[in-house]
Amino acid sequence: MRQSQSFPMACITLLSAACAAADTDEALAPLGGYTLVWADEFDGAAGAPIDPSRWVHDVGGDGWGNNQLEFNTDRTENVRQDGEGKLIIEALREDYEGNRFTSGRVLTQGRFAVQTGRVEARIKLPVGSGLWPAFWMLGADIDQVSWPACGEIDILELRGEEPYTALGTIHGPGYSGADSISGQYTLRAGTFGDDFHDFAVDIDPGHIAWMIDGEVFATVTPGDLPDGAAWAFDRPFFLLLNLAVGGNFVGALDESALPARVEVEHVRVYERSP
Repeated sequence: MRQSQSFPMACITLLSAACAAADTDEALAPLGGYTLVWADEFDGAAGAPIDPSRWVHDVGGDGWGNNQLEFNTDRTENVRQDGEGKLIIEALREDYEGNRFTSGRVLTQGRFAVQTGRVEARIKLPVGSGLWPAFWMLGADIDQVSWPACGEIDILELRGEEPYTALGTIHGPGYSGADSISGQYTLRAGTFGDDFHDFAVDIDPGHIAWMIDGEVFATVTPGDLPDGAAWAFDRPFFLLLNLAVGGNFVGALDESALPARVEVEHVRVYERSP
């Protein structure tokens, strides 16, 4: 199990934006032209840990390269199934291993990776200043080439103090951190804490598209990169889900927002059918 590493999740500069109403009445239907190749429906018993054949815990609390405040544990107090078809990642106010907060960070590294196709999850997000939930991907060769050469695709990030706007971002060599490339989606009414939404990304050679509730809100190709920068996304990626507390990306923490939960109904990965 990898201990805490020094790679950021995102700092944002806008590439494109869209404003659209969200329809969250139903999960995404089976996709025409795609074949389901990997999924977790989180149908374990109440209080059960995540499936270790699919996920591992990223344990640590040294700030994660972003001055995050939480210690991410492998305990069911922070990461568990709820017995009703959901994964819960919960951030708590508690002194633990020298940190004042705990949370969870899970990933498929060493279990599963995807290079092309659609990656989606149905998620309800927490709101409150200083909360930083994310659903994202890292190049599976990160231990060999390090970050950002491995590439990073952030399918979803939310600043808790801006709960009506979700972000999708890429990081790579020459366009990481404050120079990352990003788009945003803003709800016309309500927040992403009010209900579940479908967050997805389509990855093809030389093309990435982000969707919320089936609507494309941003795309990126090699032509959008800085001059001379390398496209870092034609490689396998593993998946991550986490809830950070504090950090460079978000505002000052409002401790009254804790405890806070990310709730995930499913994570699914599709390949394009021949």
